Amino acid sequence: MAELKLSESRDLTRIERIGAHSHIRGLGLDANLQPRDSSQGMVGQVPARKAAGLILQMIREGKIAGRAVLIAGQPGTGKTAIAMGLAKALGEETPFAMMAGSELFSLEMGKTEALTQAFRKAIGVRIKEETEIIEGEVVELQIDRPATQGAALKTGKLVMKTTEMETVYDLGAKMIESLGRDKVQSGDIIVIDKASGKITKLGRSFNRSRDYDAMGPQTKFVQCPDGELQKRKEVVHCVTLHEIDVINSRTQGFLALFTGDTGEIRAEVREQIDTKVAEWREEGKAEIVPGVLFIDEVHMLDIECFSFLNRALENEMAPILVVATNRGITRIRGTNYKSPHGIPIDLLDRLLIISTQPYTEEEIRKILDIRCDEEDVEMSEDAKVLLTKIGVETSLRYAIHLITAASLACQKRKGKLVEMEDISRVYQLFLDVKRSTQYLVEYQNQFMFNEVPGEVDGVETMQV
Repeated sequence: MAELKLSESRDLTRIERIGAHSHIRGLGLDANLQPRDSSQGMVGQVPARKAAGLILQMIREGKIAGRAVLIAGQPGTGKTAIAMGLAKALGEETPFAMMAGSELFSLEMGKTEALTQAFRKAIGVRIKEETEIIEGEVVELQIDRPATQGAALKTGKLVMKTTEMETVYDLGAKMIESLGRDKVQSGDIIVIDKASGKITKLGRSFNRSRDYDAMGPQTKFVQCPDGELQKRKEVVHCVTLHEIDVINSRTQGFLALFTGDTGEIRAEVREQIDTKVAEWREEGKAEIVPGVLFIDEVHMLDIECFSFLNRALENEMAPILVVATNRGITRIRGTNYKSPHGIPIDLLDRLLIISTQPYTEEEIRKILDIRCDEEDVEMSEDAKVLLTKIGVETSLRYAIHLITAASLACQKRKGKLVEMEDISRVYQLFLDVKRSTQYLVEYQNQFMFNEVPGEVDGVETMQV
């Protein structure tokens, strides 16, 4: 008998990417803002996470708007992870904009315009408006189709009820089309926005839970609404100031947000929007939600950008600025002066500085365990010990990179568990920075334009 082959079906609606910080779920703090040893993907860095927890509390209470925080530490000590954890802990409601310092110089607009747009992406406006809705259970839906094509338009009626009343509505062609598109049928609990005609399905009525056509595993059952069918409901929209800027400065309106080419926005447009938002605040229609702007590799900004940040932080609608750098005492870009972290002293004076420390061997082991779970790699105990040792002697990032490579080496030898031999194999295949530098020193004469590490023509070269 011929074997029946079934074609494999893939779910294309969900695309999950495993990134460098995809395991971060929050700052790993308890109810008293005390950091746990290992929680929500965060390991170690207890003083830094405790400080970030205090910043988090102040952001929630709206007491830190217009302030700036600097996360400073060596490469691979979790600076970006803390910023990502802060963003996750704030939740979806609080705007969080993220950019790298070097991005400003690759955009087709002025540096100050790019920074202004970044600032306004991190400031949210919560707009409240009242709207009339019809909410109830669909009892009956009748659509009368014309006998001949091209005759009168389709007509119909919709019977809806709550626990207290029942009403019949006459339907027009557009409403019939909307009901058909959303596959509304009797027994559904729906909400109709009277102003826009938008239909939202809340689920199936519990009274219809025994119907044969409503027994799918994804079916959601809800109670039949009580009270009147027509109600006034307060709707809250959360948008950023940048989104309002783009919508009001482009002829295509909100569609400009999807094109990505926002271009420079005139100062007059922003002034009008700020005036309008101020009016809404006075009338109680809107409130400002100061978010967080995170600038990684902040030492890449030049003196003009730092001067702009100094002024922008004094604005009453400034977001919380979080910057990160791994530089020591280095030259400020655009000048010949050296400063701690490559940031001018007058801006450093405004910053609350959080320092990160190198991870201990135990913490590196915990992080590697989390990354193995995240990348869905099963590894033996001996292999984890070896990988931890490699992480201590080289760097945590290098050790993390070896996880997936070792998993592929394991698959090649048809193994089910990553063993020490797989770690050793990929360790030999892929060099870390120290071994690569040692190789360069040994064979320096065979490379082009080679210079001996140290000082060349008065310019210091980096040493590992």
